[in-house]
Amino acid sequence: MMRDAKLMRRVFFNRDPRIVARELLGKIIVRNAGRKMLAGRIVEVEAYLGAGDLAAHAAAGHTARNAVLFGPPGHAYVYFIYGVHYCLNISCLPNGEAGGILFRALEPISGIPAMAEARGFTGLDLASARDLRRIASGPGKLCEALGVTRPRDNGKDMVSPHSDLQVMDDGFSVEQIAVTPRIGITKSAEMPLRYIIAGNAFVSKK
Repeated sequence: MMRDAKLMRRVFFNRDPRIVARELLGKIIVRNAGRKMLAGRIVEVEAYLGAGDLAAHAAAGHTARNAVLFGPPGHAYVYFIYGVHYCLNISCLPNGEAGGILFRALEPISGIPAMAEARGFTGLDLASARDLRRIASGPGKLCEALGVTRPRDNGKDMVSPHSDLQVMDDGFSVEQIAVTPRIGITKSAEMPLRYIIAGNAFVSKK
């Protein structure tokens, strides 16, 4: 599976986040951690637009905190939320135009014991979808499972062959996509910008 995966190209992310978000479903996030390779299939994302999207960090304009969103496409934007969790996003659109996609849930596919350990789990039944779902079914959970933090990863090029955090494509085909309003926001909450693989057991919320 992973052996045939190819690194995503920057041009893929140099487009409207709504288009990219749909096409990101089924792709893979890979963390190369020394001899360990941790990976999960993307099953849920949310698109965030520019100035007209009040829920987007870019709506406040260009700041030191959100500078990655205004930079070249394909870079990791990581922020800390609620004083507890990190959230991983990837920048979209050309340099100077703000847009991004939040990774909300992954289906673990490689390095699963290490991902479970990073989440503090012991005794999980790794053959059980119910147990596996606990590893990365939420933006904070997936960051913890992959060891994603702002100091370590913010601004990292996720389409560079030299990066330890990448987005890859193994040719997986998504049969059906469902679209809903985004979760956990109050501004621009009605916008249908959450995309999930329909029927997937690993999404954060049905």
